Amino acid sequence: MSDYAIYDVFSDKALAGNPLAVVFDADRFDDAQMQAIAREFNLSETVFVKTAENPAHTAKLKIFTPGRELPFAGHPTVGAAVALAHRRLGASLAGNQIDIVKMLEEGIGPVRCAVRMDRETAGFAEFDLPRLSQRSEIEILREDIGAALGLDPHEIGFENHEVSLWSAGVPFVLVPVHDLAAAAKAECDPALWERVAPMADGQLASAYVYCRGGVHHTADFHARMFAPAEGIVEDPATGSAAAALSGAIHWHDGLREGNHALVIEQGVEMGRPSLIHLHLDCTGSQLTHARIGGEAVRVAEGRLLV
Repeated sequence: MSDYAIYDVFSDKALAGNPLAVVFDADRFDDAQMQAIAREFNLSETVFVKTAENPAHTAKLKIFTPGRELPFAGHPTVGAAVALAHRRLGASLAGNQIDIVKMLEEGIGPVRCAVRMDRETAGFAEFDLPRLSQRSEIEILREDIGAALGLDPHEIGFENHEVSLWSAGVPFVLVPVHDLAAAAKAECDPALWERVAPMADGQLASAYVYCRGGVHHTADFHARMFAPAEGIVEDPATGSAAAALSGAIHWHDGLREGNHALVIEQGVEMGRPSLIHLHLDCTGSQLTHARIGGEAVRVAEGRLLV
């Protein structure tokens, strides 16, 4: 038997953010079993914690959607890092603030993650992007993307931002829109999206609609994510999409040298508001480093009987 916990990630409150199942002591499961368990949880992602191949690392993570395995994802990384800290520290957290650095092995490679714990049910984790976001030079017609998302062509694009394809391990068509009203209007037609969306990294790119500002006063960007190929009608918080967006922000906004701290809100239209922290480091005109962070709150725990 293996213990599991459910965390709401990218939120400091339960029943918000993006829910994640974390299955501990998962060495005994093969890929087919893990896929079946992920379908059973039926959350956007389930992460399985295995023994690290490198004894100097904390754990090996295997990440599954209900339909397939992912090489990397943001909210499982944040949620698993906090869950492992809770499991290790337990009651010693009462009244204490503890900082930990973890190395997590994922399909994309080792991921360095810093964790700050100050409550027995919640914590904050921030990880270095194992791969910087890269742009694919693929022509994407604004009219086609607009039709698949229920948006008029004139609602797409703002300032220097235009529709483009980016990936930091998982590909997304980034769709900038004028304002919150246009973002709220978006609705993905799965059949149309499958016809117009490009392939990248061996998979169909998902849709990431974004604009400046947000409902929350701290938000620099407001976003929505649709992944019909994954069976996800809409996702309340997507770290891998924020990772992809980091490249587009640097590209379109021409960020200057230094550190740029940004907050992306997501999940508002779903009633599961999320806040994703994105830090970009620029040297000269180059993006040299990026980090994604957020809170995670434990809302349930149990034991698998399979």
